[in-house]
Amino acid sequence: MTNLAIAANGLHKSYGDKTVLDGIDLRVPEGTVFSLLGPNGAGKTTAVKILSTLIPPGPGSGQIRIGGHDLATAPQAVRASIGVTGQFSAVDGLITGEENMLLMADLHRLPKTEGRRVAAELLERFDLTDAAKKPASAYSGGMKRRLDIAMTLVGDPRIIFLDEPTTGLDPRSRHTMWGIIRELVTGGVTVFLTTQYLEEADQLADRIAVLNNGRIAAEGTADELKRLVPGGHVRLRFTDPTAYRSAASALHDATTDDEALALQILSDGSQRDLRTILDRLDTAGIQADELTVHTPDLDDVFFALTGPTVPAQTKETTR
Repeated sequence: MTNLAIAANGLHKSYGDKTVLDGIDLRVPEGTVFSLLGPNGAGKTTAVKILSTLIPPGPGSGQIRIGGHDLATAPQAVRASIGVTGQFSAVDGLITGEENMLLMADLHRLPKTEGRRVAAELLERFDLTDAAKKPASAYSGGMKRRLDIAMTLVGDPRIIFLDEPTTGLDPRSRHTMWGIIRELVTGGVTVFLTTQYLEEADQLADRIAVLNNGRIAAEGTADELKRLVPGGHVRLRFTDPTAYRSAASALHDATTDDEALALQILSDGSQRDLRTILDRLDTAGIQADELTVHTPDLDDVFFALTGPTVPAQTKETTR
């Protein structure tokens, strides 16, 4: 059985009469990316703060284990195994990038020589060597975010909490950050990611949980979540009217469009579903001129689970 980097049972948290987390369970295997999605105020940051020991869980919460350590009885061991990059940068703009790194090395009580070695290696790894002697206040948003994560890695954590790490970054910087996260996971690091960008979760996460009204509304892989939303279908288009009529006869459950010579069949977009449709055409000796797969995306899932209801939009793949 895969070892769990994070295991939280019945996580509760309230502020006055407002319940933020209402008994959520979280399971994050080692060496994976787990993404927690939810509307603003859903409790994503509260969950990160609890799991990273910044605030205590609420009364009634069950056991929480991070990196194999019990959060209630061994908080220092938990802190030693994690790194946290919050919504707001921890970079000190008054000192240089290198000095920020060395400050983190001192906080981790690394020997001076070791601290300088680690700082230099991480600055190079994050393409910050040329800017190392410049004040961090002069860095671009993407550079500050890279420095922020580099600082988080000084202690060599095996679990990293990234709370909306790409908010405010331009698309190029965001993609650079995605590459950094993938590289970390390839090295065996576990990443707990909250994000406002559904595409980001789709691209990076092995599993995704949608948090709404203090509860987990749904959890699974991106593909599993997309299949929760109706509306997926396959569209077959033909140029030969005879082939179109034959296909309509063979695929009797399809919706026909005589003007466009097109058929539409309900489908979850899975490989198995597509193979079944194509096998039925092959058996009838028919070949479509164009096949388009229409699948709901994570935006559709998000709105379906958290509201309000909006017109469904689909991504299309033509084959």
